[in-house]
Amino acid sequence: MAFTKILVPTDGSEFTKAAIREAVDLAKVTGGSITALYVIDQTLFGNVPVDSSVNAIYDMMDKEGHNATAFVKSLGGENGIEVEELVVNGSPVKAIVEASKDFDIIVMGTLGRTGFAKFMMGSVAEKVVRFAKCPVMVVKSSEAESK
Repeated sequence: MAFTKILVPTDGSEFTKAAIREAVDLAKVTGGSITALYVIDQTLFGNVPVDSSVNAIYDMMDKEGHNATAFVKSLGGENGIEVEELVVNGSPVKAIVEASKDFDIIVMGTLGRTGFAKFMMGSVAEKVVRFAKCPVMVVKSSEAESK
């Protein structure tokens, strides 16, 4: 199976950079393309009434998402890889699993914002591995090992 359609979920943290590099290397070998996915986690807002402070947080997360996907696009571009940027709203697990049906492989980092459990994969990565509709490569970064 050729892994030419590669999904790279990113949260913009240092922990995802090793996965991004692996995805770029894989795309170079297979002649593939990458879609960088950032999910604005709507579960964080819950039943909070929408006011200017919630809107400000949302705008900050949207900007963070575009910065995170732009980093993937930049690294891909430096290596001649086509990268599509995608920023969506929702639950990270649900959004990644839903997107997985359109890809050959997911390459994702672990211990990003869930780094409290040194001995376990991050909860998002663990759930994606269990429910994705395509193979998942989980990449542990050197930053994760030092935390």
